[in-house]
Amino acid sequence: MPAFPREELEEMMDRWLEANRSAEREGDWSTYLGAHYTDDAVYHWNVGPNEEFWARGLQEIKEVALGYHMRGFEEWVYPYDTVLIDEKQGQVVGFWRQLAPFKRADGTDYEIAGVGGSWFKYAGDFKWSWQRDFFDFGNAKAIFFELAGAGHLNSTIREKIHLQAKGEMLPGHERLRKEPGKLEKLKNFRALVRIALFG
Repeated sequence: MPAFPREELEEMMDRWLEANRSAEREGDWSTYLGAHYTDDAVYHWNVGPNEEFWARGLQEIKEVALGYHMRGFEEWVYPYDTVLIDEKQGQVVGFWRQLAPFKRADGTDYEIAGVGGSWFKYAGDFKWSWQRDFFDFGNAKAIFFELAGAGHLNSTIREKIHLQAKGEMLPGHERLRKEPGKLEKLKNFRALVRIALFG
């Protein structure tokens, strides 16, 4: 027996995609998407090899994940290309793209390359109980280097980058394990340089 009727999951995604389009038009993800989570929902994504973002509960999701972390990205768009529904487990995976509101001199989009998407667990009543986003972290960094060089980063995004460069954790970000010490980092760096130079 399926966890939920497929038709219900399809309607959930129709509602979600419409809310996503409204959020893009208005630059307000918290209002439009926040209504689609349970009170105890969990939302997270990875931020590199030793860092994870977590929002636990509806308030954190609205204020931190959809609020703080989307500030500065009000004009970006995240169109969904493909949606896969598993009604037996009540789960959905949606693959989306990340497009900045600028174009390069050659007319091409500033788009974060690689695979991006969201994995959802449905809770019934047209709400998610958890969501995990995934995207190519290396390609995201590369696009921000390009946007910085072209003068396209607004003050909000620049401030977030500045805080991270100083070693500060952004709201909701957590270390996965203890950071290696300076000696271990130096040892690892030297080993990689030797491999790069001598094989």
